[in-house]
Amino acid sequence: MNQDQLVATLKRVSTATLTMQLLKRGIRQVWMFGPKPLSDGQERIAGPAFTLRFIPGREDLSGPEILKRTDLAQRRAIEECPPGHILVVDCLGLADGAAIGDILATRMQVRGVAGMVSDACVRDADGVKASGLPVWCPGAAAPASVASLSDGDLNVPIGCGGVAVIPGDWVVCDNDGVVVIPQALVQEVAEGGLEQELHEQFILQQVKDGAKIPGTYPPNADNLAKYQEWKAKTGG
Repeated sequence: MNQDQLVATLKRVSTATLTMQLLKRGIRQVWMFGPKPLSDGQERIAGPAFTLRFIPGREDLSGPEILKRTDLAQRRAIEECPPGHILVVDCLGLADGAAIGDILATRMQVRGVAGMVSDACVRDADGVKASGLPVWCPGAAAPASVASLSDGDLNVPIGCGGVAVIPGDWVVCDNDGVVVIPQALVQEVAEGGLEQELHEQFILQQVKDGAKIPGTYPPNADNLAKYQEWKAKTGG
């Protein structure tokens, strides 16, 4: 699959399904603790990760004067994150500060960035919501990142929400949170996830029709045969 095909496929697969697909392949530490949808009704997004890493604040490395610089990693990330990618920000789990505000969010939305994930909050939250940029983060906070963090680096391995994120890994976000898929596994996980979604659609309809859980979920051999017959008839 090319990138557009992967995005289209992963948008049809829930993060809950993806965690199961990854668990089957021995990968457990993939769901971020903390980031959640900033706005109600945000649609599922998927894309490769472009990372931004902050470091702990130090008085000689941060402060209001620093904001005049145009070479800050944070400012560069807004212009360098490729369209269709998801900006994933490591703010060291900052609870009382924000990764970005409304102006930077608007610029990313205009540039075609698919969304942003952060383990810190956003400021100007109403403006960030109005920008239309899909954001997953713990919530809103008024202080800027510079109040507690110092400038870091771009597109390097990071940790976000307790999960390792390597540039080029794939990120999927929905109402259950954020899941990271190792780049080397993304195609088989996407294909396996789509098959699981289809099978569970069949199972759910059976349950709605009155089927008991034993033998249906997980399916026994008879039920698996019924699924294959249904799939052949409907074309999936």
